[in-house]
Amino acid sequence: MQFYLSEEDRSPVVVEYASFWKRLAAFFLDTLLISLFISIFVLPLVGIRQVPEITDLEGRMKLQGIVFLVAWLYFASFESSARQATWGKQVFGIFVTDTQGHRLSFARASGRYLGKILSNLTLLIGYLMAAFTERRQALHDKVAGTLVLQHPGKPAS
Repeated sequence: MQFYLSEEDRSPVVVEYASFWKRLAAFFLDTLLISLFISIFVLPLVGIRQVPEITDLEGRMKLQGIVFLVAWLYFASFESSARQATWGKQVFGIFVTDTQGHRLSFARASGRYLGKILSNLTLLIGYLMAAFTERRQALHDKVAGTLVLQHPGKPAS
């Protein structure tokens, strides 16, 4: 796949699809960062201070809603930003584009995040698709029309 560094510099850059393992490692790092953020900043703000408060149904529903909201804002904001990548993806030199190589809008990045619900409902097989499809797309990438690519100049593995 060919992209250009900028509109002014039209010399083509060959970009590779991100490997399944880099995507998985980035996801684990992002999940760790989100968990730390929620534990340190969000839970005390919403009044959850102890584990027993999240063992009842109301507490669990509240926590699930918070996790969903924070994770959605994290993934959609970072993947639609100028860097086109969450912190985890940045560490591993990968980024998200649409199928034409353009930056995602916040709406499309949100759709990609919501598409992860499908990847989860398939007993995670939706995620495993990234290891076997030609363009390394998971189910949520196919639904949202996105690609995860290796950054030019960063070694692929």
